[in-house]
Amino acid sequence: MQTEKGPIGVFDSGYGGLTVLKEITALLPQYNYIYLGDNARTPYGSRSFETVYHYTLQCVEWFFKKGCSLVILACNTASAKALRTIQQKNLPIIAPNKRVLGVIRPSAELIGSFSKTKHIGIMGTQGTVNSQSYPLEIQKYFPDVRVWQQACPMWVPLIENSEHMNAGADYFVKKYTQQLLAQSAAIDTILLACTHYPLLYHKIEAALPSHIQVIMQGGIVANSLQNYLLRHPEIEEKCTKNGVQSFFTTDDSAIFEQQAGLFYGQPIQAWQIEIS
Repeated sequence: MQTEKGPIGVFDSGYGGLTVLKEITALLPQYNYIYLGDNARTPYGSRSFETVYHYTLQCVEWFFKKGCSLVILACNTASAKALRTIQQKNLPIIAPNKRVLGVIRPSAELIGSFSKTKHIGIMGTQGTVNSQSYPLEIQKYFPDVRVWQQACPMWVPLIENSEHMNAGADYFVKKYTQQLLAQSAAIDTILLACTHYPLLYHKIEAALPSHIQVIMQGGIVANSLQNYLLRHPEIEEKCTKNGVQSFFTTDDSAIFEQQAGLFYGQPIQAWQIEIS
């Protein structure tokens, strides 16, 4: 029986997942990757669970049609609001031999080991914070860790409108970091639980006391994917290996190309598609 082979799919509601893809391709350059940003319907962070689930499932099905046997939801909101339902409800019916993974569990499995005080801060979208996914997942692996969360609703709009390097961004970085630290003075580790936030990394770090470390997800997710492929050869053998990356967006491809370079670190060529 011939086994269907295809690229590894990487999904985000917009551009943020490119920061994850950048780390994945640096660690695992041999595989083919296909990236989709649902820019026409971004942001996901303020949308309902049902809407995020519906949008994410549509995009996952698009990846499957493109031949992907493995899809990474490189979006914290989609991982928080849609992943489990897709894994438990949809995959057994529509694609029992395919897999969809997220970014929350890999981060939760490691984040507790970074902290000495056992007080960890999570900075994410309102949707990710409201889902309580991080406190619940971290508790499974580090029951002695206390988790404090802070929603940062202005950060994604600032980044996607190329305002993140301006003085206005400093105000909102300071505002949200202060609100987080006001919850616990013992926080010594902060996880950036949105794949857009690495573009604000230096501003965030500058706004914090020097003893607090800021953790980005890209490297964590890349290492987790590498381990997953080693543990699941039946999935790994379905992933094509020509070192090719393809980029798609549900919005204007020219605009996507202009912005994507900020996140991916190099110019890309994109194609616009429709999701229905």
